[in-house]
Amino acid sequence: MNPVLRIILAVVAGVIAGSIVNMGIIIISTYIIPWPAGIDPMDPESIAEGMHLFETKHYIMPWLAHAIGTLVGAFTTAKLAANRKLILAMVIGIVFLVGGIQMVMSTPSPMTFTLLDLGLAYIPMAYLGAMFAGAKRKNT
Repeated sequence: MNPVLRIILAVVAGVIAGSIVNMGIIIISTYIIPWPAGIDPMDPESIAEGMHLFETKHYIMPWLAHAIGTLVGAFTTAKLAANRKLILAMVIGIVFLVGGIQMVMSTPSPMTFTLLDLGLAYIPMAYLGAMFAGAKRKNT
């Protein structure tokens, strides 16, 4: 297979796999830790107005969704890539980080969640995904 095509397919597959895992965790999270009463999880305005009702437990599943989604996406990309596995996995981390920044800018959240989410759920998880997939630190 053409190496450039394989890189593109690996990145696309990683974004899709990570997004599916992310959304899956978000969807099941309401069954594990129910939203505060009166908040519509599909309405950003409702979420913004009800942020004062959120407790620490309500931030666990979104963080896990971001972290595990990025981990799976990076792992998938690194497994499918023929070379430059670490670099491509980090591309996935950056793609998901950009989504995380957009989420933080559009939905209010406590500073501690924002820092933990942006600092630990994306780039470190992309690195771990690459390592789990067998990437080496020397441009593989």
